Amino acid sequence: MSDKDATETILADAAGIARAAEILRAGGLVAVPTEPGYGLAARADSEEAVAKIYAAKGRPSFNPLIVHVGSIEQAKALAEFSDTEEAVVDIAWPGALTLVIKRRTDAVLANAVSAGLDTVALRQPGHPVMHALIKECGFPLAAPSANRSNAISPTTAAHVIETLDGRIDLVLDAGPSGKGLESSILAIR
Repeated sequence: MSDKDATETILADAAGIARAAEILRAGGLVAVPTEPGYGLAARADSEEAVAKIYAAKGRPSFNPLIVHVGSIEQAKALAEFSDTEEAVVDIAWPGALTLVIKRRTDAVLANAVSAGLDTVALRQPGHPVMHALIKECGFPLAAPSANRSNAISPTTAAHVIETLDGRIDLVLDAGPSGKGLESSILAIR
């Protein structure tokens, strides 16, 4: 994608989700609705795809990304859960709670999602479009807010286009999403 190309916006129906999954499999970037607002998704297992998130947003590389998973089983393949952390996700997932957990040494994740830390920020989204997209892809998605760094978090597809047009491949439009407040983040020490 070059800055000269306009970003495609399509409905977040079954065909749109299939198209988004195709782009993500190829290492592209897709804005997708989540509970807090629109997120900028890339495959979390690809260094190149994750690097595109940082470049599109103008985000500093020392700022870790949230990895969205489709299930607790998928999360356990990425992080070492304590009994307490498991109890928290049993109550709070799916939903807008991000849990910072010790990253498994064998986790199939791009190193950049953790920004060099030995932890990973995980969330199982409850938004039906993001959930369907993760299921369609079959792999976790790194997905911070879909805006330029230090800009207001987007709650509509139009807000995403305002700061990221030409920087990302696709926006899945499901109408207004969330309130623009980020997910809660919890690290249990």
